[in-house]
Amino acid sequence: MRALAPTLAVLGAGAWGTAVAAHAARSSAGEVVLWARDAQHAARLARTRENTRYLPGVKLPPELGVEHRLDPLLDGLIASGGLIVLAVPMAALEALLRQVAARASLQPDAPPAQVAWLCKGLQQGSGRLGHEIAEDCLPGARHAVLSGPTFALELARGQPTALVCASRDAALSDACVRALHHGPLRVYTSDDPVGVEVGGAVKNVMAIATGIADGLPLAGTDGAVDAEPAQRGLGLNARAALITRGLAEMTRLGVAMGARADTFMGLSGLGDLVLTATGDLSRNRSVGLGLAAGQPLEHILQSLGHVAEGVRCAPAVLERARRLQVGMPITEAVVEVLQGRLSPQEAVSRLLARGARAEAQ
Repeated sequence: MRALAPTLAVLGAGAWGTAVAAHAARSSAGEVVLWARDAQHAARLARTRENTRYLPGVKLPPELGVEHRLDPLLDGLIASGGLIVLAVPMAALEALLRQVAARASLQPDAPPAQVAWLCKGLQQGSGRLGHEIAEDCLPGARHAVLSGPTFALELARGQPTALVCASRDAALSDACVRALHHGPLRVYTSDDPVGVEVGGAVKNVMAIATGIADGLPLAGTDGAVDAEPAQRGLGLNARAALITRGLAEMTRLGVAMGARADTFMGLSGLGDLVLTATGDLSRNRSVGLGLAAGQPLEHILQSLGHVAEGVRCAPAVLERARRLQVGMPITEAVVEVLQGRLSPQEAVSRLLARGARAEAQ
């Protein structure tokens, strides 16, 4: 098959991948391609110029190419030094990185592959972050993580959005900025991929916790849904406290893993936490709201129609924290609820019953 040689390709045609690819195509000086795993999905995207499943009502720019053949796309990108952006769930990241590595091995004289990813979380089983997976699969490649407070629909609509590109390779960070920093999207840079990835992973767990707190019926109201929003759930005081203590958990884990504490005050830490814990478009918050309403987890996930990374990520976060002897009581409570060992009400009672301590602990 003939190799394709765009300057940038986004691999993964879900909501976020489609939004990033469409944004890049609108102002890129080179060719931008969106890859869809399913040939029928790719054909529908190319024909209708709309991702009706994940971003209905948002038209794709005419400049954006669509492709379902992966090998020739990777061959062209590797040969030309193009940027490969992976927009798949964390569970699929390793397999796709290994496919990139396999194609790169066929071109030993080509420059090192340039790879960035958009997924957030820890790998189930191993508990690895994205950069740790990449270092194993693509030891000679240049890699980065793109993260921050983002809802795909808003970027696709052209609403202002900010990301951080984290890499120890400054030249690759600059390449990501050149490809994506224009129009409504601002891209900042960081040399702390550990902190950026820990923030992106843990904020999803905290969003589930905040959804639970916001969805639990207020004592004495029998869960009346006609009450004012501020009068439902555990209250705005509880929400603010939960987000703040969640940020403390996130920071403790990150620092124990080698991150800088100040990273968690940035876009991928505090910024993403506030958005995902409070935004109505948040899938992980929706999971928490559903659990508080007594819905079975399987039913919640089926009704979402999208991946809620916090559900898969929470046990991996807790396991890694335990190995490092980092206390994460909110994360532990979320895992207990997700695994059916505690009800949402019991989890809240357990957290409230914890002994007093210094805020820095």
